[in-house]
Amino acid sequence: MDTPSTFTTQPRHPAGAFAARAHALQTDSLARTIVIVGAGFSGTAVAMHLLRLPHSSALRVVLIERAQMARGTAYARRQGPYLLNVPAGRMSASSVDPLEFVAYAQRTLPNATAEDFLPRELYGQYLEASLLSAAQASPPHVRLERIHGEVVAIERARRTSRIEVYLESGGRITAHTVVLAPGNPAPAALIGGEKLPESRYVADPWQSPPVFRAGETVLVVGTGLTMADIVLAGQEAASGQATIHAISRHGLVPTAQTDFPQVTDEGRGRALLHAASVSLRRLVREVRALAEDAELRGGDWREAIAAARALAPSLWQRLAAHERKRFLRHVRSFWDVHRHRLPPYTWSALNELRRAGRLMVHAGRIIDMEPVGRQIKVTWRARGRSAAATIVVDRVVNCTGPQYDVRHTRERLLRSLLAQGLALPDPLGVGIMTDDSGALLDASGRVAGSLYYIGPMLRPRYWETTAVQELRTHAEQLAHHLALPAQLSASRRYAAGGVRWPAGAFA
Repeated sequence: MDTPSTFTTQPRHPAGAFAARAHALQTDSLARTIVIVGAGFSGTAVAMHLLRLPHSSALRVVLIERAQMARGTAYARRQGPYLLNVPAGRMSASSVDPLEFVAYAQRTLPNATAEDFLPRELYGQYLEASLLSAAQASPPHVRLERIHGEVVAIERARRTSRIEVYLESGGRITAHTVVLAPGNPAPAALIGGEKLPESRYVADPWQSPPVFRAGETVLVVGTGLTMADIVLAGQEAASGQATIHAISRHGLVPTAQTDFPQVTDEGRGRALLHAASVSLRRLVREVRALAEDAELRGGDWREAIAAARALAPSLWQRLAAHERKRFLRHVRSFWDVHRHRLPPYTWSALNELRRAGRLMVHAGRIIDMEPVGRQIKVTWRARGRSAAATIVVDRVVNCTGPQYDVRHTRERLLRSLLAQGLALPDPLGVGIMTDDSGALLDASGRVAGSLYYIGPMLRPRYWETTAVQELRTHAEQLAHHLALPAQLSASRRYAAGGVRWPAGAFA
């Protein structure tokens, strides 16, 4: 069931850039084939839910991952104190059983509770086990195939409605439907990074985790969640003896998680929605007022952030296009450090490093970087100052976070889709344009048909699409949609400059 398919001896050669060297993987002509590209959380969750749903005819689910199956990058096996940023009680892959992950964790950690921040690797084990369980419980006519490899291109098959999926290894799979779930993209390139030796510059810390050494000085570019993970892991490797400078435009570090009550207030929700309809300034003012009111009542300002997050898709839709631009330019950094918070242990450990002088956080921007002997000279400008300053470091780590603007992507698959007009970049540079079912929009603004996306680049439509709580809902909805015998019409058109949202999409 989980063995990669074998190659046929006589490859087909359809037209297309990758056809000449592609070999067809063994297929079942009677089974409907759904290929899922990426087996991190999103891809694994879609596969699990497809396997659990009833199907009247034969179904073949092919899950392709270039890293660790059912773990992706976020939950891979690696050394370091990497913790989940969300309590275990909110990490279930199934909305039907919210405490499923807690129950799984307690088999290994009997004292684990729903409020604990557990290791990321343990969560990866949970996803692996859940996928295996779903595959074993599926009926004989529904089967899962897992392939370790990288998809480099997707093309329409000639004279059919099928889709050809090309692997870097030279393999080709013919599918009826393809779901793109590649996870977070790599960070954007840093200014001057191309001049630095690979041994001293880490362009993507999740693909090439850095190892800090005692006595060296490190520059980490970015001060968000990735910075926190890399700094703590790096200091552990260096026995706490590395000196780390972290820099970002605002110099903001994420706040700490707390155990605050989840308050449901319809009046509060109506006030936020009305404010978003007026202006971004009005919305920010309303969120601040809610936070102040919560604290005056003896509560937690995080209640206001939770209320805004719950309505994020509707709030994002109600903001005019120019107000969304203002949000991205002026508010996004502040939203991120309050919305994407750190486990208490991580937050305390970072503060201890700052007090000890082992971590210094700066607000500013990089102007240039260049190698000087075995070190790197970094020229930067502090926020609010006109004069540039320099710092000499032993290594640089790019922790700026994912680059969601696919117009600048270095991913071969995404570049191929854009070149063919099968995908449409969001004009604000925050992801990929889709319809309400997750189907890609093509270059003309029409539904591409049989091509779907799930993951953090759903931001143009929903904004908040990075946490398990949001992504599991999208995974369940997409699985149900794909299980339907009739697909949505490919003739629906959405305006490229701003999606027209279906009525009741966020009811």
